[in-house]
Amino acid sequence: MRKLAALSVLVFTAACVTINVYFPAVAAEKAADRIIDNVWGKDQAPSPGEDKAAQEPTSALETAQRWVAQAMGSVIGTAHAQADIDVSSPAIQAITASMEARHGKLAPFYDSGAIGLTQDGEVAIRDPGQVPLKDRNTLRQLVADENGDRRSLYREIASANGHPEWEADIRKTFAKRWISKARKGWYYQDGSGDWQQK
Repeated sequence: MRKLAALSVLVFTAACVTINVYFPAVAAEKAADRIIDNVWGKDQAPSPGEDKAAQEPTSALETAQRWVAQAMGSVIGTAHAQADIDVSSPAIQAITASMEARHGKLAPFYDSGAIGLTQDGEVAIRDPGQVPLKDRNTLRQLVADENGDRRSLYREIASANGHPEWEADIRKTFAKRWISKARKGWYYQDGSGDWQQK
C-alpha cells in the first residue's frame, strides 16, 4: 500500500512538473503583457482593480490548476522558474512594431465600438454603422492587417521558443490578456461569443 501511495505521489509530482515546464502559462501571460503594453502603450493598461476580474480563474478546472500549482510550488519551483517565453526575435519585434504603428488608426474604432476584441485573440468589426461609408474599406483593411499580424505573432512566438505546438496556447493566453488590458468602454467577446462592453 505504501509503494502504491509513493508511486501516486511521484506520478502526480511528475505530471505537475511536465505541465508547468511544457507550457509556462505564467511566463506566457507576462510576455503577452509586455507586447500588449508596447503595442497599445503603457497608459492603455487598466487600473489594478479593473484588471482583477480578468485574472480570476473562470472555471473550476482553472481554479484547481492554480491551486495545484501553488501547492506544488516548493516541489517544482526550480523547473517553473526556468520556464520563460522569449519574445525578442527580430521577426517578433517587426510584427509588434507593425501593430504599434497601426494602433493609432485602430484606437478610434475601438473607442466608437465599431470594432472589438474577439475571444480567439483577434479583432472584428462589431458595428459597421459606427463608421462612415467612405471609411469602411479602410477599416476592413486595417482589421485584416491587424489579424494577419496577430496570427503571425502567435505562430512566431511559438516557433521562436522551439515549440510550434504551443501556438494555440499562445493565442489563448493573448486572447485573455488583450481583453484584460482593454480600455474601459471597448467591446470584447465573452466565452459564448457575445459582445460585452468593459
